[in-house]
Amino acid sequence: MRPLTEAETRAVFEKLGRYIGENIQLLVDRPDGTYCFRLHRDRVYYLSEKLLKVAVSIPRDNLVALGTCFGKFTKTQKFRLSVTALDFLAPYAKGFGVAAKSTQECRKVDPMAIVVFHQADVGEYVRNEDTLA
Repeated sequence: MRPLTEAETRAVFEKLGRYIGENIQLLVDRPDGTYCFRLHRDRVYYLSEKLLKVAVSIPRDNLVALGTCFGKFTKTQKFRLSVTALDFLAPYAKGFGVAAKSTQECRKVDPMAIVVFHQADVGEYVRNEDTLA
C-alpha cells in the first residue's frame, strides 16, 4: 500500500470533484481524525491515518484490503469509482450520475435513448463482490 502519485491524486480528485465539488476537503479532514487515500493493487482505498499506522506492520503480499475501496484505476490509468464509495459520497453529493440529455430533451426522448451515463449501481456490487475486497 503506497501513497498516490501526483497524477493518480489528480485523477481521483477530479472524479470526486464532479460529484461532491469542494467537499473533498471534508473527506480528508474529518472531526474523528485525518483520513487519506492509498493505492494497493490498482485500487484506491480510503482509510484513517490511525489504521494506516497499524497496517505498516503487515507485509504487502499478505495485505488483501484496508479501509474502504473507493475505486480502481483501469489499464489505461483512468480512475473508476466503485459502488462501495457511495456511503461516503452520498452526504455531499447532489446527484450520482452524468446526464446525457437536458431536462427538456428527456421529456420528448425515445424510451430506449440514453438519459444518464452509468457510474455505479448495487448490482455492480453483487456482480463484483469477489474482486471489490
